[in-house]
Amino acid sequence: LPVLKSLARPCLLSLSKPCLSFYSTQRNSSTTNTFYSEVLSKFPAQRCLVFAYGSGVFRQEGHKDTKDNMTDFIFAVHDTELWHKENLAMHPNHYSTMARLMGPAAIRKCQEEWGARLYFNTLVPWGKGMIKYGVISRRDLLNDLKEWETLYVAGRLHKPVNIIEQEEDMELKEALRTNLNYAIHAALLLLPEKFREEELFLTVAGLSYTGDFRMVVGEDRNKVANIVRPQMDRFRELYKRRLLEVTPHLHISHGGDCVQDISSEGRVGHLTRLPSGIRDKVLAMHTTSKNNMQVEEVLKEVVLHPDCSQAVAKAVGQVVAGVDKSQAAKGILTAGGKKAVIYSWAKVQKMVKSWRR
Repeated sequence: LPVLKSLARPCLLSLSKPCLSFYSTQRNSSTTNTFYSEVLSKFPAQRCLVFAYGSGVFRQEGHKDTKDNMTDFIFAVHDTELWHKENLAMHPNHYSTMARLMGPAAIRKCQEEWGARLYFNTLVPWGKGMIKYGVISRRDLLNDLKEWETLYVAGRLHKPVNIIEQEEDMELKEALRTNLNYAIHAALLLLPEKFREEELFLTVAGLSYTGDFRMVVGEDRNKVANIVRPQMDRFRELYKRRLLEVTPHLHISHGGDCVQDISSEGRVGHLTRLPSGIRDKVLAMHTTSKNNMQVEEVLKEVVLHPDCSQAVAKAVGQVVAGVDKSQAAKGILTAGGKKAVIYSWAKVQKMVKSWRR
């Protein structure tokens, strides 16, 4: 495998086969490899993870091809302020006039203290197309993967993505794996005893859109189904090992019929394997007058309650709703007026188009 050297830390780069085995579902053409290599070479180093995602990478229903769509990237970096300082010097036109005037220190503060801890530059001309890229610090990425602090990047990583650069970082690799485990346990708590395999992956992919106001205004109403249905094989590959780990509590037939264990023991097992913040929110909904009960008793009572699934969905929705509006508002400010109007109008057109289908 070719190795990309950063200024401070070596990163393993694999463009023909993604670095993480559980994301190894995308085989790139030589043209795509060249495109990704060029993108990586034109941005500052000090990166621990870079991945491409969205309809510009994987085909989605309602999109005839990927080549006409904007390609989305996430850059996870070690030093946010230094990275933006170097990137401003290399690509000042990627930033709005306001951002250029604010400078890297203010951009770092805007990124890390407001919204989902991300800073996006969108509608960036690149070759014959456009790219959008978000920047997140390694620290904030780990927090989101481990705790579902915002579910913004963690949620994107519930779906197949194309990881094009990854630093040798066992803590990050374990956090990525843990995030997938959380998604399976949360989805099983939201599903009934019997369901189809497609429903499982629709539920997993929909977690990060739970409670997101953009699914009401500004997004294709079929967005989750458009992501999952053309990519069933990729979802199976991504979650293959995670599903093996819950085999005692879940059976999937060759025809895609699923039956899960809905006993209190099985469901308590899922609840205890959720991120602590989500679990605590669920427990708080059922412990207003039961403070003297043991945790085990509360957990059992929660999973036996008929509203358990709704409580899990509400807890996840509270996380998403806690940052979706502020991140959207930040996106308008960081993109600048013209780009914000163009990007928002494109989203509205997608939404209207979905109403007609």
